[in-house]
Amino acid sequence: MSGRVSVRVSVRGVVRTFSELCITGGVLIVLFVVYFLYWTGVQADSAGAGEISRLQDRWASGSLTPGTSDSADAPDEDAPGSSGEGLAGPDGTGRDDAGTRYPDGGSFAVMYIPRFGRDWARPVLENTEKQTLRKGLGHYAETAALGGRGNFAVAGHRRTYGDPFKDFPQLRPGDAVVLSDGRTWYTYRIDDRPYKTVPSDTGVLDPVPDPLTPSAAPYRDPGRYLTLTTCEPEWGSSHRLIAWAHLDATQPVAEGRPDVLDE
Repeated sequence: MSGRVSVRVSVRGVVRTFSELCITGGVLIVLFVVYFLYWTGVQADSAGAGEISRLQDRWASGSLTPGTSDSADAPDEDAPGSSGEGLAGPDGTGRDDAGTRYPDGGSFAVMYIPRFGRDWARPVLENTEKQTLRKGLGHYAETAALGGRGNFAVAGHRRTYGDPFKDFPQLRPGDAVVLSDGRTWYTYRIDDRPYKTVPSDTGVLDPVPDPLTPSAAPYRDPGRYLTLTTCEPEWGSSHRLIAWAHLDATQPVAEGRPDVLDE
C-alpha cells in the first residue's frame, strides 16, 4: 500500500513540476513578445525623437549637417527625374558626383511621408547597421547624397523598433516623400507601387535602378532618384519591398514647409 502512495506522490510531483515549467515558459514567452513588439517600439520612438530634436537644435544654431554639398541643392532642369533589416550595398558607383559623405552613424536629415500620417517623421542616419536602424532610417552609405545625382537609397524596419515602414505597401504613384537637411526641403514623388524582390537584388540601389526584373525598372536615364527599402513579409525578411521616387521639387527651408506637408 505504501508503495502505491509513493508512486502517486512521485507522479503528482512530476506533473506539478511540469506544469510549473510550462507556466514559467509561457510567462517568459509573453514577456519576450511584449519586449519585441512594444518595448523596442518605445525605445525606437524615444531614440528617433531625440535624433530629430538634436538635428533641429543644431540647425537652429546655424550648424548644418556635416557633409552637405552645394551640388545637391537643386535638380538639373534638363535631368530626368526632376521638374526644373536592408540589402547589400553597391560598389560605390552610386555616390553623388560631389562625393558628399555624412558622419557614419549620425543623423543628417528628417523624412516625412504624408501617406503614413500627418505626424509621421523619422530621422535619417548614415549606414544601415542594426544599431542605426533602431534609431530611425538608414542611408545606404555608398549611394547618392540627398538631392544629388544618382540614387539616394534609404532602409527602414517594417516591424519592431517603431514600425517606421509598417504601411509601406500603401505607397502609391504620386505620393510625396519629403526630406529636410536643415537648409533645403527636397520633395520626391513615388513613381510606382512597391516592387517585391529578394535580398540579393542589389541592382535596385544602382544610380539608375536596375532590378532583377527588367520590367520593374522605373527609369532608363540618369537622374536624381530616391529608393526606399524594407522587409517583406510584414513579420519576416525573406523578401524586400522597394519603392522608387524622383526628385520633383526643392525649396529653401527659409521659405517655409512645402505645402504637401500641410494638406
